[in-house]
Amino acid sequence: MTRLEILNPGLITTVQDWPGRIGYWGVGVPPSGAMDDYSLRLVNIAVGNPEGAAGLECTRGGLSIRPDAPVTVCVGGAHVRPTVDGRPVAQWKPVHLEAGSVLDVPVLDGPGMRVYVAVGGGIEVEQYLGSSSTFTLGRFGGHEGRNLAAGDALAVGEPGPGVPRRILADEVPAIGHHWHIAVAEGPHGAPEFLTRAGMDELYAASYTVHFNSDRTGVRLEGPRPKWARPDGGEAGLHPSNLHDNAYSVGALDFTGDTPILLGPDGPSLGGFVCPVTVVSGDRWKLGQLAPGDTVRFVRVRVDAVGDRAGISGARGAGRPYVLGDGGDRDDGVLGRGHTADGVTEVTYRRGGDDNVLVEYGRMELDLELRARAHALYLHLRANPVPGQQDLTPGIRSLQVKITPGRSTIGATLAALREAEAALPAAEDLAVSSRRVRLPLSWDDPATKEAIERYMYGVRDDAPWCPWNIEFIRRMNGLETADDVYRTVFDAEYMVLGLGDVYLGAPVATPLDPRHRLVTTKYNPARTWTAENSVGIGGAYLCIYGMEGPGGYQFVGRTTQVWNHRHPEPAPGFDAEHPWLLRHFDRISWYPVTSEELADLRADTAAGRGIVDITDDTFSLAEHTAFCEREAESIASARRRMEHARAEEFSRWAASGELSA
Repeated sequence: MTRLEILNPGLITTVQDWPGRIGYWGVGVPPSGAMDDYSLRLVNIAVGNPEGAAGLECTRGGLSIRPDAPVTVCVGGAHVRPTVDGRPVAQWKPVHLEAGSVLDVPVLDGPGMRVYVAVGGGIEVEQYLGSSSTFTLGRFGGHEGRNLAAGDALAVGEPGPGVPRRILADEVPAIGHHWHIAVAEGPHGAPEFLTRAGMDELYAASYTVHFNSDRTGVRLEGPRPKWARPDGGEAGLHPSNLHDNAYSVGALDFTGDTPILLGPDGPSLGGFVCPVTVVSGDRWKLGQLAPGDTVRFVRVRVDAVGDRAGISGARGAGRPYVLGDGGDRDDGVLGRGHTADGVTEVTYRRGGDDNVLVEYGRMELDLELRARAHALYLHLRANPVPGQQDLTPGIRSLQVKITPGRSTIGATLAALREAEAALPAAEDLAVSSRRVRLPLSWDDPATKEAIERYMYGVRDDAPWCPWNIEFIRRMNGLETADDVYRTVFDAEYMVLGLGDVYLGAPVATPLDPRHRLVTTKYNPARTWTAENSVGIGGAYLCIYGMEGPGGYQFVGRTTQVWNHRHPEPAPGFDAEHPWLLRHFDRISWYPVTSEELADLRADTAAGRGIVDITDDTFSLAEHTAFCEREAESIASARRRMEHARAEEFSRWAASGELSA
């Protein structure tokens, strides 16, 4: 078998394929894959491979490779001057490499951010959850789940029947420093979330790409958003905060006041406003946005978007501009209706040209709304809509993702309306609901380190610094930090969503409303959070599935909720799936020291850890009856918390923390 030796990996080089790892959005596994899918698909065509074959993605260049047998290669993506044994060769053209010849891709000195190299036969690595793509944050896929290093040797497959060819001029993507990006309105536009003037400013503004960008998302600098509401209620004090719902790749996500274009390694679930979404045919541009580049968002009508899935000139990638048509002018709301009983409102929101977000009821935490979303989820699993690719439940919502080119937003909306009419009453829901006891190291040293990093590298004047637990106490009108401790350990948290911060990370809320501590999220978000940190944001608790960014207020750290030893899982994990928790599980905590937690984490990583799990069921009717019996006490607790939040809000307004 032919081997490809990595002599120099450059800044960051990984193995990626297309369309990536699909079908796992609902448990927090991003698609990954080439960030500029268009360029990878083109260089694969150039060497005679299928479009989706695995190739190399190199950020900022600097890559050198050497095969041990003759191969055909092609270099595409960002502008660069490759050489073979010191001899210049062209981009977008198949090049023959003899055994021992060296292909050099120099460091980029022009526009663009990522270079793609395809090899005839494709790169062969062990697939993980159906894809060869590397997800370095999750430590899986590609070559050992990591960036490539000097000395790595990659297997090359046998060339197929495809005929190598030069990529035509009208197929080559236009890569520069000033970008027009086509976006669709929604899911969270004016006048509910941003003002009309704020949306107009978003389209008129020229944003600048921040250096702190990567495959998870492209951070932008631009005007401060003009919010249409003072806060996010139970979802959090900042007006950007939402009850968690699914994201789309390409969504413009306002984490606080900071805009971030979510990338292919971005989170699947979160609680921030996304006013527009890049249409699928333009998402390749995210992979070529470089620090200092400028971005203008151009509204387009979804039904007028051209060839979304193809690689021909009709896709328009060769044009440096986007022909705007004013957009759909519906604020991202496709339609409204009611459940079959006529009681609960249903809102259908657009997420680009390949997602419909179905929302139930008012913007509040209500388990009946979660039950309605679950009923739709079960129905669509058994009766998928045309082109259905993923289903991702949120707190009061369900996102339905379709494969571009296989259906349309209009057809999906019609199918969802029809499905809604067939759903049973939510109050009859009784579901499997396991009781899961997990250890919690309160105020763990890893959370303190994350706060210190945030204060040093992001901001040191945030009201939640230097101690998140004190901030939680203040936000909820509790007397002491010990009251926060007792509230968390007394609570039983129901898992309402998975993948809130990647890899099976639960978003959960206490079943007893008196235990629902409410906070806001970091603004801007943290750039680093230790794996399995536990935090509260809005009225929700989350266990971070892996190391990465985050915004929830820390209370401690626990053991793993994702099995990195698959297919040899630790006891308590499903042998068929690497995630520990399921929707409607009920989590409770028992205290451990940080030293004890370190031992428990080591045991789990080694496949020896044991999680205390008991099978049970949850009845919405019984829970509703409990809340009715305790209504007076629950209302008293809510009044205390709301008063404390109002006082905090006043302090924020006085200090200039809130948007004008």
